[in-house]
Amino acid sequence: MTHPAIQLPALIAHRGYSAAAPENTLAAVRAAHEAGATWVELDVQLLGDGTPVIWHDGDVARCSNGRGGLVSMDWAKAQTLDAGGWFDDRFAGEKMPSLSEMLALLNKLEMGVNMEIKVNKGRDPIALVERALPEMLDTLPPERLIISSFNAAALGHCRQFASKERLALGVLFGSVPKSWREQCEAIEAFSVHPHWPRLKRAQADAMQRDGYQILCYTANDPSAFHSRWAWGIGSVITDEPAAFKRFLDSH
Repeated sequence: MTHPAIQLPALIAHRGYSAAAPENTLAAVRAAHEAGATWVELDVQLLGDGTPVIWHDGDVARCSNGRGGLVSMDWAKAQTLDAGGWFDDRFAGEKMPSLSEMLALLNKLEMGVNMEIKVNKGRDPIALVERALPEMLDTLPPERLIISSFNAAALGHCRQFASKERLALGVLFGSVPKSWREQCEAIEAFSVHPHWPRLKRAQADAMQRDGYQILCYTANDPSAFHSRWAWGIGSVITDEPAAFKRFLDSH
């Protein structure tokens, strides 16, 4: 397979350094960078006015001082929310970042991103891809971008925008289904992103043989995950990049 020349790190900071800062914020990405991470995993979806933002949930209740679904908000309303104080008073006033703001920071820090196309219930995967992907392709070099999703329609539409030489796509799985290979082949995938406790050794071996990179999510106990490195795992997506780094440096 010919894909962008991506140098996968052992560790990818999940939603930024989300154990140390409010997830999916500029502060979390800065914290990941300060902790030595070179890549982050983030989520992109659309507000009701079509603005692409970095946010995981379909509503804002868990990670802000507000309530309501993203679909009911425009950018002006979203910017009135405090997206940091829920985590710690030190982050009070942190804002929900736009995709544009996040891409600018990633370029400034020269960080790579695994961006999940986050298709929450009732939302349109095609509209999300069409609003968010062109900006990512225009802003980030191919070697610093992986697009992943659980949503097959989203990934299929992504491939319509760029060839596998220009854009690395990754398929997210909870339990890896029997059809994993067909799903990867359909989009000329670069990587497979399984939930690490549910990945079986035989599946990892088959993925390796077929030439796919394996990015496991979300592992936060380095000692529990340690035996999996022997399975040929490319990267671990973790809330605790500093703890993982300390563990790996000492083993």
